[in-house]
Parts: sequence; C-alpha cells; structure tokens
Amino acid sequence: MPEGDTVWNTARVLHRTLAGARLTGSEFRVPQLAATDLTGWTVRKSVSRGKHLLLRLVAPPEDAPPGNAPGGAVPGGGGARWTLHSHLRMKGAWRAYAPGERWTARPAHLIRVVLRTPQAVAVGYHLHELALVPTAEEDSLVGHLGPDLLGTDWDPAEAVRRLAAHPDVTIGEALLDQRNLAGVGNLYKCEILFLRGVSPWTPVRAVPDLAGTVALAQKLLAANRGRWTQSTTGSLHRGQTSYVYGRRAQPCRRCGTAIRKEELGARVTYWCPVCQPERPAG
Repeated sequence: MPEGDTVWNTARVLHRTLAGARLTGSEFRVPQLAATDLTGWTVRKSVSRGKHLLLRLVAPPEDAPPGNAPGGAVPGGGGARWTLHSHLRMKGAWRAYAPGERWTARPAHLIRVVLRTPQAVAVGYHLHELALVPTAEEDSLVGHLGPDLLGTDWDPAEAVRRLAAHPDVTIGEALLDQRNLAGVGNLYKCEILFLRGVSPWTPVRAVPDLAGTVALAQKLLAANRGRWTQSTTGSLHRGQTSYVYGRRAQPCRRCGTAIRKEELGARVTYWCPVCQPERPAG
C-alpha cells in the first residue's frame, strides 16, 4: 500500500533510472494519452509530492510536441518543460528493467505507461490520474496538497494549522486528508495514533498535543525513507513491523488486549481499546 515514503522511494528509483536520459520510445495505455509520443524527450528529474509522482521532461528543440499535448502544442515550442504526473493510490507501482528483461512485476493488462531509454525500461502499473502538463502548471494537480512530510517544503506549523481548521473532524480522517499534510496513509494513521495514545475517533479539537502528533508523523515517514519495509516498531522482521496495523485480534504489544479493526470513514482502522481512549459515545 503506497504511502508517502513508498512514493518517495519510487521517485528516487525513477530518477536513478531515467534522469538525464533521452527516451527512445514511449507507450501510454490510457485513453487520454494514447496518441502521445515522447520519443526524443529528455528526462530531467523525478520527484514525489506527498503520494503523487512528478516526472519532469524537456522536449527536444528539433521535435514536434506530443500529438495530444494540452492546447495542441508545446508552449514556447521545442525545448519546453513538461511534467508527467501519476498517482499510485492503493495498488500502483513503477518498476525498472534492463532492456530485454522480462517484465514480471505485475500482469501485462495492468500496464499503463512504458518509457524506454538505451539503458533501461520504466514500466508503470495500475497508475491513476495520469496527466501530461506544462511543468509551470504542476500546481493545477498538486497545489491543493498540504506540507509534504518528506519534502523541502515541510512546515509542521502549517500542518497543525490546517488540521486545527477542521476541529470537528475525527483525527483519523484528518490525518488521511492530504490537504492537511501530504504523505500519511492508512498504515501510518493507525500507528501514529496508537503511539500517541489517541483514539482514531477523537475530534481534532480534543487531541491533546496536535503538534506532537504531526511531529511523530514526520519522524516515522522519515525513518522509513530509503527502504521498502515499513516499520514503526524498530524491527524489520516479518510480523513485527507494526503495533496495531494489520493485527486485528492479535494481542497489543503493550497491554495484551486484542487489537480491534473497524471502518472509519472509507478506510479500516486498527486500534487498541486500552492503550487508546475509547471513542466518545454517538
């Protein structure tokens, strides 16, 4: 399940694989970009913004723009800078292969993008919100996001302000709202609240230390940055990486009480009824 740290890692893999290379071929298996050809374009950079991936490219001066570029042409002609945006949501992934290597990560019918260079092939599976926009207009896709927990723009005070602006929303739902802070997914939501001893159903206004909750969120994601195994316990051993997430009916690591699982909003939530205060009645 991709969260902010997973997307950060994915962006770095794509950057190492593609940055500085000229594309020798491209294929889009989505209707809105089906006629787009990025052959000859150069990849400048791959970055993450919360759970969004931004692959920044530059068109070669001598080449024509993609056939269905927004507005029908590249602003400023050849050499203009564009961004390929994608979102991983629940099951999306990018994989890098050597030329000629078999693509084994996912079934072929899930492929949405293929980008080729002389040294590598990047394949995007089950991607969402694919769009090609001028880099100067990236904000049209990610400008609504709150401070990025793993970004250079991270601003804990602004994250606290955004959370506090909706005092009656449950803290479980507020942490998942990417407009407040960008990068927290369901795993981290559950783990953060367990470690803070806060029920997921607590209204934001009743969270005793909102700044401490935000600080812990950033600390946990930063600790897992650069590795694929996500751990909030400090252990990387199978079955020992989380306190409550994915552990329904198993004993709490602190008190031994059975971990509970229930829906909150549109997502499932795991929590310990003893270590975390019970949600208020009604």
